[in-house]
Amino acid sequence: MKCLLVASESAEVLFYWTDPEFELSAQEQYGASQEDGERPPAFEDSINTLFAPIIISCSTMVDQLGDSYTSFSTENNHIYVLHQFDECLYIAVNGDGEESEDDLKRKIYVLKKLTEMLFGMVTLSSTLLRKELRPQDTELRCRVWRKLQGLLETYSRLRDHDQSFLVEAVERLIHPTLCEQCIEFLERRLVQQINTSVDRAGEEVQHAFILVHTKLLAFYSSRNASTLTSSDLLALIILVQHFYPSTTDPEESTPEVSRSTFILTNDDMDSASAPEIFYTPEPSPTDNDSAELIADLFLSLTNQVAVDSLQTLEVPPQDPSTPSRVFLETTLKEGFFPMMPHSMYCLPMWPGITLVLLTKIPNSQIAMSIYNFLEGFTKLEKRLAEGQQGSPASRGQLPVNELRSKIDKFIRVLGSSDIQESVCMCCRLLPWCRNMKIQLCAIYRQCYVAEGSSRQRLSTALQDRALTMVQDKLMDWKEFLLVKSKRNITMVSYPEFPGLVHFIYIDRSAGQMIAPSLSITERATSELGKGPLAHFIKAKVWSLVGIARRYLQKGYTTVTLRDGDYFFCYFLWFENETGFKLDVVEIPSLPDDSAPIGMLACDYYRKLLRYYSKCQPSEVVKCYELLTVHLGVIPTEYILQHCSQLARKLWEPSRIPLL
Repeated sequence: MKCLLVASESAEVLFYWTDPEFELSAQEQYGASQEDGERPPAFEDSINTLFAPIIISCSTMVDQLGDSYTSFSTENNHIYVLHQFDECLYIAVNGDGEESEDDLKRKIYVLKKLTEMLFGMVTLSSTLLRKELRPQDTELRCRVWRKLQGLLETYSRLRDHDQSFLVEAVERLIHPTLCEQCIEFLERRLVQQINTSVDRAGEEVQHAFILVHTKLLAFYSSRNASTLTSSDLLALIILVQHFYPSTTDPEESTPEVSRSTFILTNDDMDSASAPEIFYTPEPSPTDNDSAELIADLFLSLTNQVAVDSLQTLEVPPQDPSTPSRVFLETTLKEGFFPMMPHSMYCLPMWPGITLVLLTKIPNSQIAMSIYNFLEGFTKLEKRLAEGQQGSPASRGQLPVNELRSKIDKFIRVLGSSDIQESVCMCCRLLPWCRNMKIQLCAIYRQCYVAEGSSRQRLSTALQDRALTMVQDKLMDWKEFLLVKSKRNITMVSYPEFPGLVHFIYIDRSAGQMIAPSLSITERATSELGKGPLAHFIKAKVWSLVGIARRYLQKGYTTVTLRDGDYFFCYFLWFENETGFKLDVVEIPSLPDDSAPIGMLACDYYRKLLRYYSKCQPSEVVKCYELLTVHLGVIPTEYILQHCSQLARKLWEPSRIPLL
């Protein structure tokens, strides 16, 4: 029973995602109210009717009180979490008890992050964002919604089963020799050959990395590229998993397939055959049962018709040679730009192993100019809205003349590009700040988001050549990498810590983590097996992360907790570059309505590092976290000693070069 909805202030549904249980519940609720023979409403209409009172009440409270509720629960134990971003209201619902209020809030922020990655600075204009999320064309709208729904489902799957997305940090494959060889190969051969090729159509590879499922094997950034943030890298991994999902669990072996052909082996055919099942038939239905059966059948047919109608609008799988336009945070010598356009090439080498290229596009300087203009007009609009009084010297000069000269220069840049239709907009922009901002976002959309805006790309031959180069490099390592992704590190490697059941070590400065495998499937198990114990420990680890976040939100950096036969610990601390532990300072607590703690949707740890760096201005500050699970019979003093020794042991592997 899960749902996530985005709506406008006028109660128009801009986007929704539901699981089958929620969809069936809504269909039953509104389908049952129809007269005999009357066709049930479309599911989108049902969603609109269901949420309209909540949306209208929120808008009324904001208009009359300047505030609104952020969450509530109903008598049937449904949890609703709401958040307003500009003129769009996000509503997340859970009715099966599988998600907490924090989980729902996190899902809302993740959706916002994904829309920013897909639409860039168009998200800064609610007017344009509404048109992107809900296009007039039904087929285009279905395509947009299907993509966002798929990304949300991918994120939910990774959050529930992958420790790296549980703690929102990238997990690296631990093999120093191979990592270094791959980084050197990406730098000296792959990226260099692409960037000097005449077939690159003006694009320049700035980042290249290799993923084994969700684990990072190697990462290289060119010298003039901005650092790729952990938030963006995690979002890109979600996108890769959406395009090429791990159809089997990362812990399981996968039959070899080519880039465009999937092959079903005989073993898979045998494993796919259903076992013989013996059962006792149910008793014959009564008249009442028959009526309920007919009603259920009618609703099922209605749902199937809706699903079939949507499936007819589905587009075929994306061609690997077709790049995706993504918008990433960039810091250059010209300044900070939160959503710079890039082309993302996702090239599958083998099932589960993927090469990803991020390129700078030829007209990206226009995005830099647009952001500078938006920032300038936002400041101008704020000053005009404030209506400041006093002498010009006290309030500062309004940057109108500076903006005018920059816009004149910007028009000349546009005139030399192939986007002539956007120039006429500039003649109407100056009189109105707000309209100017909308029009600037419209230019941005025309340049980078609209269909046909990504005509230039690396040639298919160049992509194939790059893919072949990396395949040849890793051919002898392929099977090893797939096995390594199952057992990146194991608890057997840490015999000096008796009683230690599990741990997660996180370098928040680098956005990377290390942890033994906890994936449990039918064909593959963790070191704990696949029985009740393994599932229990996995559930407790997920619970421990949530508890640690709640205490961290209140300003606590150390948590110890005894739960039955187990003892849980959580630590957050700061070090300098040499590994010397820095003094503990009081961490500010966060209000309940703050963004969720993590690195994917909102980088809490980057803000925390800035806060602590003010107390240590002469040091390069690093931030680390450690979560451990011990057997409860181990004395507390030994557990704390183990945690300290484990952190020191794990410090060295975290220095494996990746960037």
